[in-house]
Amino acid sequence: MKKAFPESKAEIVERVRGLVPNAARKWGKMTAQQMACHLTDSYLLAMGERTASSKSNFFSKTVMKFGALHVPMQWPKGVPTMPELDQAAGAGTPPAVFETDKGELLRIIDRFTAMPREFRFAPHPMFAEMSEWEWMRWGYLHADHHLRQFGL
Repeated sequence: MKKAFPESKAEIVERVRGLVPNAARKWGKMTAQQMACHLTDSYLLAMGERTASSKSNFFSKTVMKFGALHVPMQWPKGVPTMPELDQAAGAGTPPAVFETDKGELLRIIDRFTAMPREFRFAPHPMFAEMSEWEWMRWGYLHADHHLRQFGL
């Protein structure tokens, strides 16, 4: 069953608030703080304030996008991150102070979900153009994936 948008946002915000600096990861290479910066950078990418090279092709913007956004399953572990947003490789915004980075993520989630919007959604690097619903779905699923990575 799909949640209503405000409930989904509230769930993600509550889970982010529960993030602690020493949270042990269940997979991947990022620390909890790197993950917070990665999510912030990803939302900024969606809002057109960061850039990443396009890897979009017919398959990624049709089949992959449909599967990622519409099939009721958790995203798989180990899918490579866009190089420009790969915190483990030293790209993206470097972590600074944990509580500041977490606060910035919460602020960006508010901007990403605010109505009316102060930005236009940029094309996704893999999925290309996306509707508002698709961006909101992506925003929830991407955060859910990484919060599960840290047991949240």
